[in-house]
Formats: sequence, structure tokens, C-alpha cells
Amino acid sequence: MDTVQKLTSGFALDLGPLKEPLGFIRVLEWVFTIFAFATTGGYSGTTHFTVKCQPDKDGVDVQAVFGYPFRLPSHPYTIPTCNGSPSNQTYLQGDFSSSAEFFVCVGVFGFLYCTATLILYLGYQNVYRQTSRGPIIDLVVTAAFAFLWLVSSSAWGKGLTDVKWATNPEHLVESCKDVCHPGDFPSMGRLNASVIFGFLNLILWAGNCWFIYKETPFHKDPNPPATMEEGGVPGP
Repeated sequence: MDTVQKLTSGFALDLGPLKEPLGFIRVLEWVFTIFAFATTGGYSGTTHFTVKCQPDKDGVDVQAVFGYPFRLPSHPYTIPTCNGSPSNQTYLQGDFSSSAEFFVCVGVFGFLYCTATLILYLGYQNVYRQTSRGPIIDLVVTAAFAFLWLVSSSAWGKGLTDVKWATNPEHLVESCKDVCHPGDFPSMGRLNASVIFGFLNLILWAGNCWFIYKETPFHKDPNPPATMEEGGVPGP
């Protein structure tokens, strides 16, 4: 209770850190982190092809739905037959949920950490700089997130390539290529953007390590102030 009261009484809003690289880059991280996990987590797409049993008749459009977390076999679709037998129910192949969920998880936790540190920068700047512990912890966590963005963005980039291959209409019609005709490739611009945002976050978080490092005692001032000797003469 005493700790909560001290934090509450010590809160003093100061927007000054936003004018410094430390706070400004953190705001950029906050924004780009939201873009990264939002463009992935809410995605839903459709791939389709046409089954045309007779050339002089209209074909039947077959649609296969897929989306986050990209467990493709969880969405069955039906392929009509041309010989009057019951339609065949089939599934998209491939489970790419691990890389997608890992990427989104890094984004969500990065967003939460950005929110917490922005509150600390803007409301408790005196507490943050009171000891060296705050900047050192901030440096370690920011560096860890930079590494996580590298790993998760690379993994999700590879996973997205596999998703594109598994949902390619030309690949889906191989089993019925005599009567099946591929449709348009599913729109994946949003997912492409998510990978780009992931690597942009890597650059931001890695670059921000330098500015946080300057807040720690590990950073030495290259031009220390000259000491004054007796008589007001600067020391050597």
C-alpha cells in the first residue's frame, strides 16, 4: 500500500522525454508493434478455383477459407464431382500456427512493455533516473525484444511463404486438373505488411538500445568536464 501511495504521489506528467530519442523512438515502437500483430492476428482470406465438368456450361466456384492462426486443415471445403457421385470434402494442407502465434505473442508483449515504459518515462522520470537499475533493466529487456523480433519475423516470413504455397490455386487443382481451373491468388498484402513491420520493429528496438545505453553508467562521457585547480586554473 505504501509503495502504491509513493508511486501515486510521485507521478508528474512531463512530455519532455518525447522530444528526446529515448521517448520518441519508444512511441514509434508502440505504434509499429500494434501494426505488426494487428495485421497478422485479424487476417482472413479465401482461395478459390472453378470446377467445370462440361465446356459449354458454367463452372462451380469452390472456395477454401483460411486465416489466423493458419491451421489450414481446420477449414474443410467441398469439391463437386462430374460423375454424379457424392462431393468430395477435402482440406487445405499445413499447420503454420506456431510461427504466426509466436510473432503475434512478441507483438502483444512488446506493446505492453512499450506502454509501461512510456508511463515510466512521462510520469516517473525521476524514479527512472534515480538509480542505474532502471536504465540497465530497460536496456536488457529492449535488447531481448530486438532479438525476439529478429527470430519471430524470420520465422513468420518463412511461415508466410509456406502459407502462400499451400493456398496457391494452381497447387490446389493438381488433383483435378482435367476439370478444375485456378482462380485468383488470395490477397495477402496485409500479411506481407506484417513481415515488413516485424523487421522495422527489429530496427527500432535494436537502434533504441544505443540511446538507453547512454542512460546507463556503462556509457562514459567522451568529453568529461575539466577540473579546477587552486586559483581557478583548469587542471590538466
